[in-house]
Amino acid sequence: MEFAKIRNLSDDELKHQEKTSAEQLFRLRFQVSLGQNDGVKKLRLLRKEIAQIKTVARERELGIHGESQEAKPAAEAKAVKAEEPVPTVKAKAPKATKKATPKTAAAAKTKTAKVKETGK
Repeated sequence: MEFAKIRNLSDDELKHQEKTSAEQLFRLRFQVSLGQNDGVKKLRLLRKEIAQIKTVARERELGIHGESQEAKPAAEAKAVKAEEPVPTVKAKAPKATKKATPKTAAAAKTKTAKVKETGK
């Protein structure tokens, strides 16, 4: 069934179509597990159809599609508020640290020698 046809169904017809498709999917899965049928393509189509039916039902529940003209400006206002930039906290600059200590013994000896020569 095409998505446009699914959108044109009433709520009761949607429920009926979902039950019918789910039942067909169950029977087809059962046949595949018994090795009677190799209907991989039909399985995919049924899963897709059920997902589309559930999507349309949920959209209607939330009022996403088929809104009246009066409800659209309110929904657009909510969308504009959501798009406003959120103030961010600036990251602090790292604090100045002491000079790095030498990692090797040789570097430590040369540093000690320099300190002795300069007296500091």
